[in-house]
Amino acid sequence: MLHFNFHNSTKIFFGEGQIAAIANNIPQDAKVLVTYGGGSIKQNGVYDQVCAALANHSWTEFAGIEPNPQYDTLMKAVEQVKAQGITYILAVGGGSVVDGTKFIAAAAHYEGGDPWDILAARGKVKSAVPMSCVLTLPATGSESNIGAVISRGTTKLDFLSPHVRPLFAVLDPKVTLTLSERQVANGVVDAFVHVMEQYLTYPVNAKVQDRFSEGLLLNLIEEGPKALATPGDLEVRANIMWSATMALNGLIGVGVPQDWTTHMIGHELTGHYGIDHARTLSIVLPAVMKVQREQKRAKLLQYAARVWDLHEGDEDAMIDLAIAKTEAFFSQMGVPVRLSEVDLDQAAAEVIVDSLVAHGMTTLGEQRDITPEVSRQILQTAL
Repeated sequence: MLHFNFHNSTKIFFGEGQIAAIANNIPQDAKVLVTYGGGSIKQNGVYDQVCAALANHSWTEFAGIEPNPQYDTLMKAVEQVKAQGITYILAVGGGSVVDGTKFIAAAAHYEGGDPWDILAARGKVKSAVPMSCVLTLPATGSESNIGAVISRGTTKLDFLSPHVRPLFAVLDPKVTLTLSERQVANGVVDAFVHVMEQYLTYPVNAKVQDRFSEGLLLNLIEEGPKALATPGDLEVRANIMWSATMALNGLIGVGVPQDWTTHMIGHELTGHYGIDHARTLSIVLPAVMKVQREQKRAKLLQYAARVWDLHEGDEDAMIDLAIAKTEAFFSQMGVPVRLSEVDLDQAAAEVIVDSLVAHGMTTLGEQRDITPEVSRQILQTAL
């Protein structure tokens, strides 16, 4: 196991009715900005619950954060924070709203010049406006981690800072009952691939992390299809919601190598072609597994045995079947597993490779051995 430091300070309020906890967990003298997306929270009752919880607070709002939060939109919120003397931000929405709010919080305090440098030049975030969140769509794990992904046109970049870790997160599974099938499926797949990026690398005898990861994968495989078949089942939604948080709150990633190739290629697909983030992941991950099968052989065999209960046949046959079962699970969730399923071809693959090079993504993977040529092979395999 690799050396590591681990600290996660986000306080979690989990369960039905927990939005009310906001009232006693944001300072009474704070000037609060509530951020959200397209307005679905006003249709599903979440907005009203937030209003009730903030009844004794001074607050205002900023709406319109996109599914892939755009820099220009977020900078308008930064201006509002500065103009109104905002001292606390509450994100209400899915991972994109939380990610966007993290950037708003950091950019409002940034003294290094152009706030875009936080992303493009890895400008150091020395402080941020305190923030928390009410999660409405379980997927990204952003509600209790230090990362965010922000878009500017077709460019998607990420940043990490402990200063933007939410102070608390409200996770009420009941608010997810109004999500569409597409949103539910995307969330399950996003969480699944988050686990795989930290698990499917090479062994370092990190038994606790491996068993946690395998448990999360098994839970998502079991509960994901149930969420589509029985959309009113609150227990299913609760298990999915907690799995998505645990998938990327830092716990399973400590002391182990991590990959993230699937995400880097996926970000380019979203940036250029507007494909849902999770659907880029379901397309790319199986291709990464196929192209990198020798580098990942030991963990692929472990994955085959422990997650898919495959114990018979030769090693290559078990790996092939594990990959096939992964694709079948994605298809069962209604997401694509080929670029051709989203009407993309070899020409698109070349666009993505060129964009990876332009963004410096030339040594990806846990071994830093995925060059642009290997990325091209992955995309060709995904056709």
